[in-house]
Amino acid sequence: MISKEKIQAASKNYFAKVLEIRKHLHQHPELSFAEFETSKYIQAQLSVAGISFTTGHVKTGIIALIKGKNPEKKTILLRADMDALPIEEKNNVSYKSCNAGVMHACGHDVHCACALGAAFILNDLKEEWEGTVKIMFQPGEEVLPGGANLMIQDGVLEDPKVDKAIALHVFPTMETGKVGFRSGMYMASTDELYLTVNGKGGHAAMTAEYVNPLIIASEILLEINKTFMLADASQKNIPTVVAFGKIEGKGATNVIPDKVEAAGTFRTMNEEWRENVHAQLKQIVKTISDKYKIESFLRIEKGYPFLVNDVDLTNACFASAQNYLGNNNVEELPLRMTAEDFAFITQKVPSVFFRLGTGNKAKGITSGVHTPTFDIDEKALEVGVGLMSWLIVNELNG
Repeated sequence: MISKEKIQAASKNYFAKVLEIRKHLHQHPELSFAEFETSKYIQAQLSVAGISFTTGHVKTGIIALIKGKNPEKKTILLRADMDALPIEEKNNVSYKSCNAGVMHACGHDVHCACALGAAFILNDLKEEWEGTVKIMFQPGEEVLPGGANLMIQDGVLEDPKVDKAIALHVFPTMETGKVGFRSGMYMASTDELYLTVNGKGGHAAMTAEYVNPLIIASEILLEINKTFMLADASQKNIPTVVAFGKIEGKGATNVIPDKVEAAGTFRTMNEEWRENVHAQLKQIVKTISDKYKIESFLRIEKGYPFLVNDVDLTNACFASAQNYLGNNNVEELPLRMTAEDFAFITQKVPSVFFRLGTGNKAKGITSGVHTPTFDIDEKALEVGVGLMSWLIVNELNG
C-alpha cells in the first residue's frame, strides 16, 4: 500500500521540474487546435520519463499509458487540456507569454504540468499499484466542438477501456492548499445562439419606407429575457441562463440597416429542458417576425452537455482528499453555470471534475480566469500533482 507521505514526498521532489514545465508552457501558449509546439514539448517530457504514448489524436492530442501490476484490472483516465486563449497577457513576470495576443489565462498550462507531474510519480511507483493509468492531453477545450468530444470519437475511452476518469481545474477564488468537489450535477451545458433579423433599411426620416430590424431584434431579445430570465425559468427547478452579449446593426443616426445580428449563450442542466428551450426560442423569433411580416433566423450551435460528477467516485475522492490535505482544506462546491468539455467524458464513464485552489490574497494573486492578469500561487502545483497521484492510486488499489 502506498502511503500519502510517500506521495507527498514525491510531489515535493518533482516540484522544481513541474514548475519549470508550467513556466515553459505559460510562456509558449497556443490557440485551440493549433497546440503543435505544446504537444511536442509534452511528448519530449514523456519520452525522457520513459512513458509510452501515441500522438496525432485530433492532430495535437496525446494519449500516454502507464501500466502497473495486473494492468487489465482497471483503467483510470487522467485528462489535461492544452489550449490557450486569445488574450494579451499583462503580467510582468519572467515567464510572460511570448506569443502576442495569446495567453494561458484559463490555467491549462497548470493542468498539463500537474498531469505530467502525476505521470512521473505514478510511473516511478508502478510496481506498487494495480491497473492502468491513461493520460489524455487534449486540444481545443475552449472552442466548439470541444477536443474531448473529438478524442472520444477518436477512441480515447477504448483500448484499454476506461473505467473511471478524473480531471482538475484551477480555481483562483480558492486559496492554494484547498480543493473543492461537488457530486452530481456541477456545470451547465452550453449552446451558442446566433440571431439574424432581416428588415428593410432606409432613411430614418422616411418612416413609411422601412421596417427597422433593430426594433424587432430588441423586441425578440426582450421577450426572450422576460421568458427565461425575468420570469421564474427555474419553475422546473432547472438552472437556466439565456443571455445575449452582442448585437450589431451597422446603421447610423439617420440610416436604418437592412439586417441586425445578435449572439448569445444558453446554459442549463437538463437535456430534455434543453431541447424544450431550443423550441421555445425558435417560436419566439417566429412569432415576433411574423407580426412584422419579415424573416428572421435563429441558429443554435449545440455545444457541451452538462457536467455530472459520479456520486460514488466523487464521495470517495472527497474522502481521499480529506485524508491527504486535511478536512479543513476540502470544500463542497456550489453549482456553476460555466461549461467544460470534460462533460462529454462524464456522460460516458463515471468521472470526477474537481477544483484546485490557486489563489493567494496575501500575495495579491486574485485575478480570475480569462483575464489578462490571471496567474497562480506556484505552491498549487505541488498540491495538484500530489493529490492527483493520491486519488488515482486509491482508486486503482481500492
